[in-house]
Amino acid sequence: MTLNKMMIIGNLGADPELRYTPGGKAVTNLRVAVNNRHRGQDGEWQEETQWFRVELWDQAAERAAEQFRKGNKVFAEGQLRVREFEGNDGQKRTSVEIRFARVVSLERRDPGEGFGIGEAASDAPPAAVPRGAPAAAGEGAASESVDLDDIPF
Repeated sequence: MTLNKMMIIGNLGADPELRYTPGGKAVTNLRVAVNNRHRGQDGEWQEETQWFRVELWDQAAERAAEQFRKGNKVFAEGQLRVREFEGNDGQKRTSVEIRFARVVSLERRDPGEGFGIGEAASDAPPAAVPRGAPAAAGEGAASESVDLDDIPF
C-alpha cells in the first residue's frame, strides 16, 4: 500500500487562475503561501515563506475561481508532486504542487454560506465531540459530530 497526501494551511498569494483544457475541463491553479516563524541561531525571530501551487479540477475549479480571492486563508489537501522546469532565464527551477486537491476556506463566513470547495453547506459547523462522549440530548438525526482525533490540524 502507498500513500501520497499533503495538507497545508496558508493564504492565497494571488487571485485564482481559471482555464479550460482543450477537452473543456475546468482547471484552477491557486498560489498558497505558508508562513513559518522560528528563532534563528542568533535568537532573533525569523519568518520563512514557502509557496505551493494547488490544482483543482472540474466543478471545484469553477467554484474556487468564483469564491476565492487573494489573501484568503485556505486549507488544502491532495497529492504532492514536485516538478522541475527551466525558467525563462535558463535556470532550473522546482515547483511543489498539490494536485487533485480539496480546498476549504478558513475565512469567517456569514450564516448560510458554504464551508468551501467540495464541502457541504449548512447553517452551522459540525460540533466537535470527544471520542466516546454521549451525544447531547435533543439532537436531531441530521446532526453531525466530528471526532477531535479526525481533525487534520
